[in-house]
Amino acid sequence: MSGDGGTPPNAPSGNASGSAISGGEALEKPDDSTSGDNKQNKEAPEKPDDSTSGDDKKGGTPPDMPGGNASGSAIGGGEAPEKPDGNTNGDDKQGETGVITINDDSLISVSDISDGDMLSVTFDKNGKITAISKQDSQKPGENSVNGDNQAPGGQSAKVDSYDSANEYSEDKTVKNKKLSSTGTDENAALVDNGAKVTFDNVSIDRKSSDSTGGDNSSFYGVGAALLTTDGTSTIKGGSITTDASGAAGVFSYGQGKTYISDTKITTSKDTSGGIHAAGGGSLYAWNLDVTTNGESSAAIRSDRGGGTMVVDGGSYVSNGVGSPSVYCTADIAVNNATLTANGSEAICMEGLNTIHLFDCDITGSMKDLDQNDTTWNVIVYQSMSGDSEVGNSTMQLIGGSLTAKNGGMFYTTNTECNILLSDVDIKYSDDNPFFLQCTGNNNKRGWGTSGANGSDCVFTAEKQDMKGDIIWDSISKLDLYMKDGSILKGAVKDDETYAGNGGDGYCNISVSKDSKWIVTGDSELTTLSNEGTIIDKDNKKVTIKGTDGKVYVKGDSKYTITVDKYSESADFSNAATADSWSSHEVK
Repeated sequence: MSGDGGTPPNAPSGNASGSAISGGEALEKPDDSTSGDNKQNKEAPEKPDDSTSGDDKKGGTPPDMPGGNASGSAIGGGEAPEKPDGNTNGDDKQGETGVITINDDSLISVSDISDGDMLSVTFDKNGKITAISKQDSQKPGENSVNGDNQAPGGQSAKVDSYDSANEYSEDKTVKNKKLSSTGTDENAALVDNGAKVTFDNVSIDRKSSDSTGGDNSSFYGVGAALLTTDGTSTIKGGSITTDASGAAGVFSYGQGKTYISDTKITTSKDTSGGIHAAGGGSLYAWNLDVTTNGESSAAIRSDRGGGTMVVDGGSYVSNGVGSPSVYCTADIAVNNATLTANGSEAICMEGLNTIHLFDCDITGSMKDLDQNDTTWNVIVYQSMSGDSEVGNSTMQLIGGSLTAKNGGMFYTTNTECNILLSDVDIKYSDDNPFFLQCTGNNNKRGWGTSGANGSDCVFTAEKQDMKGDIIWDSISKLDLYMKDGSILKGAVKDDETYAGNGGDGYCNISVSKDSKWIVTGDSELTTLSNEGTIIDKDNKKVTIKGTDGKVYVKGDSKYTITVDKYSESADFSNAATADSWSSHEVK
């Protein structure tokens, strides 16, 4: 969400369906200052080479500082893009000045590109560019799930130094004090230079009507109440309150580590997450009381460059549009917490990252928006904004509850993902258009190339009751495993609305001997491997037949399941296995 985000994606080696392969990033505006007069200035740390978690893939790479784009997929500083090395159709149009030619149907002129434009670059499976186009300009707050990618006021991410009201560059304990900040884009407290600082029962107040927020705040922590860039902060009790754009409560960036417990955090303005990690930072939290009120202000928030966040207990409430309770472009684990989004989907996840939610009570209330193809409660996707590296998302919800107050439940598009649900108590919205939608999209914010932006999804349900339709299309690949007494009550539908000319996608469903599919409508899928029970709501056997007309199971229900292949044995070797909290817990 740029606000809520990871690194510009490299030309991906490709997701298995050729889906999440087009991208772009806003052109940077030259701007060397983070604002602030007569305040302390401290040079921002260099971006770490890798995520501080030490895992090669975790969270992607932190964003480049001024002067470059990590992947070369977007053109910075308002310069025209270079021409590709060769014209894929062999004609001579690439020699023309000011024109990038990919083929006869895909031209873009330098004169058409302005500072701040978004370029979409499409690659084929061999990594060759097949198209370059300019995406429609976005208003602030329109370029992500509910709006988290465009910096307010057009500000581009570029930080050379931080302004701070209180800077801590040496080991120190701050106890029973009040720290305040009213400066523009200023941190109330900055921990750097490898310092270890303990804040014991400290009150931090950050106010400013002039702060701009935007990408500098989202990616680097500019204007956060307490920012740790190169050192360790330990926060015990106390309170943190912010009323400024871009004023996150607590932010870890780069080599920064934050440990925070029993603290109340309240933020009021846009781009102001409650607890926030980016650029490889680490943040560990216990029993917090967090409330955010602005747009693009997830209660638990990560951004470009990712990092590690481990949260144990507490309450996390977001109230703004485009502000899920958790926005994940990092490695995030949450245990025994209440996660509530009153103006957004409950959980938003992008790209090559992980989220594990153990025994959490999760609620979302997303609004119906014209810019979206549908409405959801949990999304796993790739926005191509550069906020997260392209790759396979891992999401696990284990125990606890999940409530949708509007729309469908799970939506995945333009990405690869592995989703597991284990014994989650699910409550559905009144309309409940789907339990799982795994398709391409025509989203107005440009999530990949229409007709080639499906999802490759492995979805495992163990000990899980599910209600609602499964929707898939031919540019997506869905493997759904039902095991350990799982029950699905719904139909499986092939909906080609977003599939363009189609592809080689599929929907395969495997049902274990102790699991059950209660069919609520005619269904079609690719392969059905069934060891369990398939009936309708009246306990009538459902007919299963092949696309060639062969009848595999003759039933007395009014519904029919049509398949390419049918088997009475199932292989669950590729199903996911539930993780445990103990493998993430930090003492």
